[in-house]
Amino acid sequence: MKAGLCFVARQCKAGRVPKLDELRDLDEQLTLGEPWNTVVWDDPINLMTYVSWVFRSYFGFSQARADELMLQVHHHGRATVATGTREEMERHVVAMHGYGLLASLTRSER
Repeated sequence: MKAGLCFVARQCKAGRVPKLDELRDLDEQLTLGEPWNTVVWDDPINLMTYVSWVFRSYFGFSQARADELMLQVHHHGRATVATGTREEMERHVVAMHGYGLLASLTRSER
């Protein structure tokens, strides 16, 4: 490691490598941190049946749940389709983009 490199800026001084316990604490903070949402937004391109199919195929939702979320997107302009850690939700957002859907990451309100 280079001198001066510090992964946990709040917990270490310049030039000090963090201890294993500090890294574990950081990992716990990231894992147990506040939840995030994957939000899918309405767009003028994708058919409602396609959006429902994406929700069933990717998230494994039932037909009824996928249709419910699709109708939220259609009528309200958006739907929260998943909540979890930031990293998990970032993966979902990237996947939704891969299917051609508009999606973003938002902080969950506790």
